[in-house]
Amino acid sequence: MMQAVQFTSSPVTRFHEAPVLPLRPSRCSGCSMRGLCVPSGLDDSAMQRLDRIMTRRRVARGEVLFRMGESFTNLYAIRLGHFKTHQVSSEGMEQITGFQMAGELLGMDGIGADRHNCFAVALEDSEVCEIPFDQLEELFAEIPTLLRHFHRTMSQEITREQSNMLLLGNMHAEQRFASFLLNLSALYKARGYSSTSFQLRMSREDIGNYLGLTIESVSRLLSKFKKLEWINVDKREIQISDLPQLKLVAMQPTTSH
Repeated sequence: MMQAVQFTSSPVTRFHEAPVLPLRPSRCSGCSMRGLCVPSGLDDSAMQRLDRIMTRRRVARGEVLFRMGESFTNLYAIRLGHFKTHQVSSEGMEQITGFQMAGELLGMDGIGADRHNCFAVALEDSEVCEIPFDQLEELFAEIPTLLRHFHRTMSQEITREQSNMLLLGNMHAEQRFASFLLNLSALYKARGYSSTSFQLRMSREDIGNYLGLTIESVSRLLSKFKKLEWINVDKREIQISDLPQLKLVAMQPTTSH
């Protein structure tokens, strides 16, 4: 039986509103994350039209990009940095729903109801490309390749949310943590970075909140994985020493609870 995801008992963290800064034009053609955000094969004319509707926005560490309940108007392609998304219960408790990095889209949660159902907060100084959704819809009608890419992105997001439900519901603590590290490894590899050496941009408390574990459990798992020589840990720096073993741990059969 799947376990219910529990909200943390700590009060929700107070965040700063992102300041209003002069927006700079965004240029997909010169962005290293272009292959993840936009479909390949767009001609110069289509790329220029996409460039014209986007603006670049800086979001400092700890600042809110959008809020739960806020009207939905824009999508945001992460150009630089890392974010976390979280919801807040009626009792004021926070539940982290995901971590996002460069090349991913934020804001799709607001499409259905025209309101965001989560907060998005920068984990470090970051930069996004702000895309007005009404203008993007106009381009969808004129550039079918762009619409197909967007549908594919939404499908991948749904699949990831389903995987997260499995992660939080059926897996024991070691599996959850191994799967979390493997997911980060795959995401960094897809962006051309090392799949075995990276920095955890989120705190241990945030990781525990996301995985349904206490911060003490996260610390114990880091120590255990290090002792078994599966990983090396130096503060937030992670070096995966035994990727096959982590995969074995993540794939262990689960038992019903």
